[in-house]
Amino acid sequence: MDVDVEGIIHCIRQGDENGVQMQLQEFNKEYAQCFFFDAEERDRRKQRKLEEFRKNKVREYDSDSDCEEYNLEDRGLLLRQNLAIVLVRFIRTGVKCRLLRVCLRSLRILSRDKRILGPLVTDNALLTLAKLAGLTTSDATDETTDPDTDFYDNILASLAEAKAQQSHDDEDDGDLEAGDQNEAFDEDAKSDISNANSGDVDSLSWFGSHRTSINEMHRGSIHQKVLERGRRDRRESKIEGDEEEEEEGESGEEAQRKEAMKVLCNVVYNSTWAQERFSALSLMNGLTEVLSNSINCSSPSSVQFYELRLMFLITALRPELSTQLQQAGGVSIFTAALESCLEVQWKDQNECILDPKAPPISLEASQRVVEILKILFNITYSTHRQEPSEADAALYRHLVAMLRLCLMRKCLLADDTDELQGHTVNLLSALPLQCLDVLLVVPLEPDSKQCNGVNMDCVHHLLMFMENRLDSGDKIKEKLTPVLNLLTESCRAHRETRQYIRKYILPPLRDASQKPEEGCTVKSRLIRLMTHLDTDLKHCAADLIFVLCKENVRRFVKYTGYGNAAGLLATRGLLGSGSKSSSSSTQYSSDSDSDTEEYRQVKDRINPVTGRVEAEQPDPMQGMSEEEKEEEAKRLIMLFNKLSRDNIIQAVGVDSEGKLVPMSEIRDKSLTEEAKSESENDGEADEAQKD
Repeated sequence: MDVDVEGIIHCIRQGDENGVQMQLQEFNKEYAQCFFFDAEERDRRKQRKLEEFRKNKVREYDSDSDCEEYNLEDRGLLLRQNLAIVLVRFIRTGVKCRLLRVCLRSLRILSRDKRILGPLVTDNALLTLAKLAGLTTSDATDETTDPDTDFYDNILASLAEAKAQQSHDDEDDGDLEAGDQNEAFDEDAKSDISNANSGDVDSLSWFGSHRTSINEMHRGSIHQKVLERGRRDRRESKIEGDEEEEEEGESGEEAQRKEAMKVLCNVVYNSTWAQERFSALSLMNGLTEVLSNSINCSSPSSVQFYELRLMFLITALRPELSTQLQQAGGVSIFTAALESCLEVQWKDQNECILDPKAPPISLEASQRVVEILKILFNITYSTHRQEPSEADAALYRHLVAMLRLCLMRKCLLADDTDELQGHTVNLLSALPLQCLDVLLVVPLEPDSKQCNGVNMDCVHHLLMFMENRLDSGDKIKEKLTPVLNLLTESCRAHRETRQYIRKYILPPLRDASQKPEEGCTVKSRLIRLMTHLDTDLKHCAADLIFVLCKENVRRFVKYTGYGNAAGLLATRGLLGSGSKSSSSSTQYSSDSDSDTEEYRQVKDRINPVTGRVEAEQPDPMQGMSEEEKEEEAKRLIMLFNKLSRDNIIQAVGVDSEGKLVPMSEIRDKSLTEEAKSESENDGEADEAQKD
């Protein structure tokens, strides 16, 4: 369905607000669940479709249908561009509340497209949206706030020009060969992709004057974005038509603020220029003030989630603003917001009451909590290695006490629980390690997990969370590395934590008939990660097991096999070492790792490389004479020398630091040391003769 921009403009000029509202509602209903995809995605779909036709040999690829599709996309983009310009101008003229909400909803749909953000990223537009969202009380100044007849006439003229140009292009396209058409489309797609990288600056330049025809920017890049059906935010569980009923429980101002906030979220997310202007226009201060004032409300409004979402976006996309927020007391503000959302009841200064009979966290509360956790991560991620002041340490411990609740409480939906725990782990890994002791100082309950009298309930939940993430094949690095790092650092810092986790992951070794990486245990799944293609992930998994082995090389190889352990040992320079890493500053207890009776019985038959008992293999030289053995050895030496000369293989050895280096370097270093030693000895001999 095309947007009747001309009809909307005529209704505005005639003062027919009902007509404007009716047409915008039709647009909103049609495109409520549509999202914009760029030309690259469309070209990938086109290529898949072409391959399917060729594979099935149904018919030749129909380029005429593609041409028609592109023309429709071209016209739709042009209409949406003009509609955005008209609506931004229209909402500044004093629109009634209900019509204003409809206009903002249309702008929210339009703001999903990066290529039409020009009218929405000017200072006047941002200030107008910020005022409607309640972030500022200042008026957006413009050269005129009254309906401008020339302005609307220029829009109508540009649309008429576009129609004439399209008709002319259609006539020209009819004379082109199919091959020429495909080539032209390919070139347009390339220019379209390059233009997309600078869409914000280009959009701003053409919007600088209301008198500039939209077609001047539009020519030369006809393949833009495509509206398609997409997955909506899980919070928006209702269809767009039900939003009218939803708004009945909201005040007009609240519904208006929510729509304006949604538009701002889209604009800030899609435009780097809007992110820069957000800071320059001091909208960050207004957003912080609004959130601070809404924390203490007993029943937060539906706008608060989008306020939190906007704060997360701006702190994630502009690191300097996250630093600014931290210096302005952002940790205290959002710690209080987290306490309010969770409705925390305190038993002690750093101990929250965890009621096992408490209902699950509601959908709305869990979504707000997740946004708060993400904001806190953005403003604290650099504090992990820092030594906090006494006041900051007290604040972080207060926060960690609430994060314990986030780990142990459940939400209505299992996916929400996993998401909540995931962001909690991310935040815990960003906080100073010495402040995490709050997780362990909770008194023991009758059903608590414990190790040497220390409460391990929170550690157990972290282990369960890690085990669940081990089974997720999608984005495994992003999902696993935070919890692996957190467990590793906790094991280094707390002896009881290490002992508890070691019993869970590395129980006493009894069965050596399988390779360490075979099986479905937590240990075997972690060891499989030690040879993963992703370097960060495999190092995180290896570090955890290495720390559980008290960074003892012999014990590490015993549990993982030398083949799996070689990567970490080579990285740390421990290949030639049989004991603990000399570079480690962690002080471990001196208790030994006693072997089980089952392990001692097969210990001598275990292959140290594979880590399992191997079947006895026949002697390949059995029955050969000594002369035949010598000839075979010479032949092997000649083959190795040939491979080495052709640079197919390279002989390596372990240097004095335990690292793998080419044998030539070891030999050269040895010869250098010998020559130096001989010269020193000669010097000493000469001195002795003089004496």
